[in-house]
Amino acid sequence: MIAPPSIAVAAAPSLAKPGCQAYCGNVSIPYPFGIGSNNCYEDHNYALTCNQSFDPPKPYLTSLSLEVLAVSLTNRTIIINNPVVTGCGNSPRHGVSVTNKSLEGTPFLFSREYNKFVVLGCGNAILDHGGIVMAGCSSFCYENSTTPVMGCYGINCCETTIPFDLNRYGVNLSAKGDCVSGFLVDEKWIGEYSSWNPRYSVNGIDLVPVVLLWSVRREEFPNCVGYDNTFSLSGNTPIITWACECGWAEEGNPYLANGCRESMHFHMAIHTELDHGHFFWISAGVGISMGALFLIIGIFWLYKIVLRIKNKKRKEKFFKRNGGLLLQQQTSMDKGSAEKTHFSAKELEKATDNFNENRILGRGGQGTVYKGMLTDGRIVAVKKSKIVDESQLEQFINEVVILSQLNHRNVVKLLGCCLETEVPLLVYEFISNGTLFKHIHDQSNEFPLLWEMHLRIATEVAGALAYLHSSTSIPIYHRDIKSTNILLDDKYRAKVSDFGTSRSIAIDQTHLTTLVKGTFGYLDPEYFQSSQFTEKSDVYSFGVVLVELLTGKKPISMTRTGEQRSLATHFLLSEEENRLFEIFDPRVLKEGTKEELMAVANLARRCLNLSGKNRPTMKEVATELEGIGTSKNKSSTLQTTFQEVGCTGGAEPVVLSDGNSTSMELKFYNSITSSSDGQPLLSNTI
Repeated sequence: MIAPPSIAVAAAPSLAKPGCQAYCGNVSIPYPFGIGSNNCYEDHNYALTCNQSFDPPKPYLTSLSLEVLAVSLTNRTIIINNPVVTGCGNSPRHGVSVTNKSLEGTPFLFSREYNKFVVLGCGNAILDHGGIVMAGCSSFCYENSTTPVMGCYGINCCETTIPFDLNRYGVNLSAKGDCVSGFLVDEKWIGEYSSWNPRYSVNGIDLVPVVLLWSVRREEFPNCVGYDNTFSLSGNTPIITWACECGWAEEGNPYLANGCRESMHFHMAIHTELDHGHFFWISAGVGISMGALFLIIGIFWLYKIVLRIKNKKRKEKFFKRNGGLLLQQQTSMDKGSAEKTHFSAKELEKATDNFNENRILGRGGQGTVYKGMLTDGRIVAVKKSKIVDESQLEQFINEVVILSQLNHRNVVKLLGCCLETEVPLLVYEFISNGTLFKHIHDQSNEFPLLWEMHLRIATEVAGALAYLHSSTSIPIYHRDIKSTNILLDDKYRAKVSDFGTSRSIAIDQTHLTTLVKGTFGYLDPEYFQSSQFTEKSDVYSFGVVLVELLTGKKPISMTRTGEQRSLATHFLLSEEENRLFEIFDPRVLKEGTKEELMAVANLARRCLNLSGKNRPTMKEVATELEGIGTSKNKSSTLQTTFQEVGCTGGAEPVVLSDGNSTSMELKFYNSITSSSDGQPLLSNTI
């Protein structure tokens, strides 16, 4: 048996609730966690069981049956042992999908900051969450060995980061050799085990250490000094939590009554900030009555100073952590740009009524969006982002600067951001008419989109993507094109939104190597296999949107069987079997002509080509859609002209055949005449 990673024990016994067990073996048990009666822990989520059958004894989370290796009050983390997922097979197509223990309904999340997703052996692995690809990596075989070569850099081993707010996940493996394993693990484990014998086995189950974040609700600890933190769990109501800390002046366990105590640095800080002014007020209290008054004033003044210092330091800490210094550097050459880009926390709190629940427009993978009104009267959408990965700050700030400078009528305008709060706040123009997804798939919609509007929206989105790919100073790839990320304004004009996963690249780069991110049903299969995102990956996703507009069907459907659950595959197979018109939306068939529908379908098929090099560019797609729309407008104009001028004489349909196909001409007799002298204006067959 291989021993688990060593865990440093630094917590004092006084961190447990008085009268409760402070340790289980070598692991300190601080409140709100506890062992024994329910008086020793906050609620059942924090209850631990001390298994005495081991030497030394081992603590387990009672509700999840997971071994606990360490608990930290400072970082609000708990380290547990988690099972390894392994798949074996000799075929590259052999795969396994296993869902690990879920943390749903608990105050725990898998930590992005402290964990990595690791794949050992050679093969592909993805981490999915409710059908959405969250992360993935691919390792390659070398000399028929599963031992990593020169570290975990893609040869027999690969590693990648995981998303924030992850409370459940599935591991999908595809082995290229004998076996491949995929698992979340504490990133410290990767460095400690140079021998790469990864597993700590109990009863034949391979385990590795994983770090979980934990939280408490504010109302449960009303005396805590801390800061707000929102866990926006996917598919669930967000949990408003209260991260307790003893504060600037104290130390100890803030979750216990009277658990905090003054520290020496508090007295030093007071003397430093107040200098002789504080002692002036104390010495001024010579008289009994005047002294009492001065004492009250001094205490109030002291409180205000300490509060101001604390708030200032918090804002500075958040501003630096969220990349504020980098943003200042990026905008230092243009003061007007800097002022335009950055909003204050106070300004956005006022605009959203302190982020009132009634102002929420929606929740997604990148954060929660609130409706707000600025002091100048502009209506905006304020996105409260999830915590930013500090290793990606430069990219995040570059994108804020770049996207704030975009100016396209079919791209949602990023007005600016606020970085002095715990999580970044992004400010966008407000779009009033919801998502394209809702208008396509909501059968109860009172105002369904007409085919002409479908065609116009597709053209607008294609034009916006072509602009991002080829008309900006630095090409921008969206990376998550889907109908839920296409908004419609009050005139049903399309606005491409949600650039949370977008990337900008240098012009001389031929591709962008990145972690696999995207949404099932829209994800480019070539990108998933190679992890190299190109402009053609956006083209594939747009092709799926085109098929949605044609068929009115969702990108993934459990009512279809096998590989046809994917709308793209269902569409391509239907085309091969010459039954496209069977899957088209009846409303589209009623309003669109056969020529228009086939032209758009052919374009969608080219966008969905499995080989990216054979797909058109977004500029070519936009041009073709504009041509289809122009032809439609010309046809409508000609029809209107006939109706207005009038037809004299009869009309007879003439059937033409070349042996392979049949068409119809409408032959007019006596021609079209003017209303004045009866002379023929047209005498041709149309």
